[in-house]
Amino acid sequence: MSILDKILGKDEAPRTSPAKADGPMQKVLDELASLGGKPIENLGAEQARLQPTPTDAVKSLLRKSGKDPAADLGVRTADITIPGAAGPIQARIYKPHEHSEDRLHPVVVYFHGGGFVIADLDVYDGGPRGVSKMADVIVVSVHYRQAPEHKFPAAHEDAVAAYKWVLDNAQTFNGDPQKVAVMGESAGGNLAINVAIAARDQGLQAPLHQVLVYPLVGNDLNTPSYVENEFAKPLNKAMIEWFVEQTFDSQAQTADTRVNVVEADLIGLPSATIILAEIDPLRSEGELLAERLEQSGVDVRHKTFHGSTHEFFGMALVVPDAAAAQTFAAHELKRAFGTAILPI
Repeated sequence: MSILDKILGKDEAPRTSPAKADGPMQKVLDELASLGGKPIENLGAEQARLQPTPTDAVKSLLRKSGKDPAADLGVRTADITIPGAAGPIQARIYKPHEHSEDRLHPVVVYFHGGGFVIADLDVYDGGPRGVSKMADVIVVSVHYRQAPEHKFPAAHEDAVAAYKWVLDNAQTFNGDPQKVAVMGESAGGNLAINVAIAARDQGLQAPLHQVLVYPLVGNDLNTPSYVENEFAKPLNKAMIEWFVEQTFDSQAQTADTRVNVVEADLIGLPSATIILAEIDPLRSEGELLAERLEQSGVDVRHKTFHGSTHEFFGMALVVPDAAAAQTFAAHELKRAFGTAILPI
């Protein structure tokens, strides 16, 4: 059975409840529940941004095990401000300590998640930090204007502006402007592939690779994974509906192919790595994106991590599957950059 057949439900009825999280993942979910957050779908955007996050749960678990949640893991950072499409935006540069300053290094432009509404560079620190270390690259993690204060397509415009800035300024932080990739988690995965599409359509230098981690790339809220994970944690259908209400002027806007990427023209895009979580409403559209990219002639490698939930990728210090996912992403980035050490 093809991936597309599975998405469309042919010969396989979707489950009506989420799969069971594995032990380490469940510990994070339990810790998150203990922090007493309120369902964001019942809150305004400002209140939602103050709720405990999966990152908070990971830090709590690390403290309880006697580990320092602020450890830099051999990666130094620098917070900077760069030009966005309508004004300055925040960014953070990650570099492994052992990076030499006398040569240029590959660069990954990274976009965080949060449904275009919540979260920031701190909430999504684990992913870019781990990838910087494992792939031996410079990561530029980029913030962007968020809804409802700045509705669609503000974030997309900022993402393209940030990518252009990196191409023009990579050498100022010892980045190699000829070796640039894009990456993102969730809504950030949507921004990453949209940057690749914009580069193609605007005649910009194309990213060498794109890493899309449980990307938001569809507008169908009735896929098999939405049915299975309607009430899942830490992301469920009600939360997605709330993100849509905050971000778009109308439901009809979600048909825009910058949102419904699975219906976009995907021909000529760079190679892609797609990382998905089993317990995630976005899983089906991620699988469909892999299918559509392959049909468009794009070199795609993808993996779904079973027993893991949305947001797992940055949890490498407490969730083994997250460490495996980061290793997978790092290997594919090295392969694209030509820096992988091949066996003799």
